[in-house]
Amino acid sequence: MVPPVAVSPLIKTARWSALFLGVLYGKQRFEYLAPIAAEERKIEEAEKATREEQERIAKALAEASTDTILK
Repeated sequence: MVPPVAVSPLIKTARWSALFLGVLYGKQRFEYLAPIAAEERKIEEAEKATREEQERIAKALAEASTDTILK
């Protein structure tokens, strides 16, 4: 097995800097996108409630329009 090679301090610094900057960018991006995603979830919940209400009404109308013995 070959012994490990010493890594240049410049390369080490560049790697740690890239890692740190990546973490900062990710945190900033998350804080930017979180409110947008929350608003999208809120809109989707409202649309889902409307869609379920329409399906319930359509089902009730379908049941009311079927032929029954009582007619």
